[in-house]
Amino acid sequence: MADFCNCGAELPPDARFCHRCGRPLREEPVREEVLREAPVIVPPPAVRPPPPRLNFHNATAVRIGLLLASIASLLSALPVWAAGLLGLVLWWLTTGFLSVYIYRRRTGQFLSVDSGLRMGWITGLLGSTISSVLFTVSVVPLIHSGTIASIYKEQLHTMAASDANVQEALRVLQSPGGLTMFVIMALLFLFLIITFLCTAGGALGAKLVGGIAQPRA
Repeated sequence: MADFCNCGAELPPDARFCHRCGRPLREEPVREEVLREAPVIVPPPAVRPPPPRLNFHNATAVRIGLLLASIASLLSALPVWAAGLLGLVLWWLTTGFLSVYIYRRRTGQFLSVDSGLRMGWITGLLGSTISSVLFTVSVVPLIHSGTIASIYKEQLHTMAASDANVQEALRVLQSPGGLTMFVIMALLFLFLIITFLCTAGGALGAKLVGGIAQPRA
């Protein structure tokens, strides 16, 4: 026997909707869809690049070393030399220490003793170069005018009468070869003492402040 819709339309067998009025003829089972959570992808931890090595390819280290070396060399050309060898030692030790301290504050980088040695060495090498140039510029005119020999002769006059070594030194200073040797030895002394003191000061700075947390400038 044929089925009929409420609207009077004859329905085909197993019809789900009336083809005339569109009325559903039976309830459709509701399928529940299970929503699967998408897997959470955890990004790998960021790998920090290694800190730049302390050498002359490190622009920050060179800038800091050049700034401190320039200031220290210019101030050393003033009458601070009157403080004697002890003043020279303390002056350049402090310069090496400050180079490490400022680099530490500027970059926030941990500095081992080896890194402090390198930073102090950079500063010392620049400082000895600048000091050598300043020394040469100031001494060459005195050599040409013969003033430098007169200065040392006056300073050592009281010792010359009783010390044969002082007399020999005065004779050497009065000769062109002796003056040249004097300048070379003085430049070598400046190079060695300034580089060594700054390197030692850098190592001391790394030991004291190299591992202390500092804010970035």
